Amino acid sequence: MRIVILGSGEGTNAVAIMKAAIEQQLGEAEIVGVFSDVKEAMILEHAKSFNFYSNYLDPGNQKTIISVTEEDKWIHSIQELNPDLIVLAGFMRILKPKFLSEFKNKIINLHPSLLPSFPGLNSIERAFNKKVKITGCTVHWVNEEIDGGEIIAQAPVRIMNGDVLELVKQKVNAAEHMLLPWVIRDLAIGVIPFIE
Repeated sequence: MRIVILGSGEGTNAVAIMKAAIEQQLGEAEIVGVFSDVKEAMILEHAKSFNFYSNYLDPGNQKTIISVTEEDKWIHSIQELNPDLIVLAGFMRILKPKFLSEFKNKIINLHPSLLPSFPGLNSIERAFNKKVKITGCTVHWVNEEIDGGEIIAQAPVRIMNGDVLELVKQKVNAAEHMLLPWVIRDLAIGVIPFIE
């Protein structure tokens, strides 16, 4: 199973996937490329340090989506790698219908809440401020609804009375680093089926 990772920032979840790949913990999955919409993103540096192909792709001048003028370049660059699975690991842009149809039922996303609770941005902060006792993370299939695709797997994280926000973020991140490689491995070996 050929994997492409898309990310926008620090790339800690991508690092968890890369480490799992190097330690042969992803079944038959192999990382064939890492792309970012941010030129200086750490995810690209991490990919280089692990000797995975990586590249910056210009997203255009719109903040939340890949612009129409650049979308075909993104699609073509990813198609050249012939991926079976595209993993959104901290990718901060909404994918539009054309992109989704080109890679239909091949895209998964990691979200830092127990969906359907707290979709969208600042999920950990919103859960913490709402004083929920259990939050966590979700891996789901990507469709046209933001954080609304079919849920694949979730990992719960308990918020204790003395926890501060930074600690909750660390606990959710640790759960993410466990959950995402696990889901990729189970997709690769067929324990989790791809959706039709």
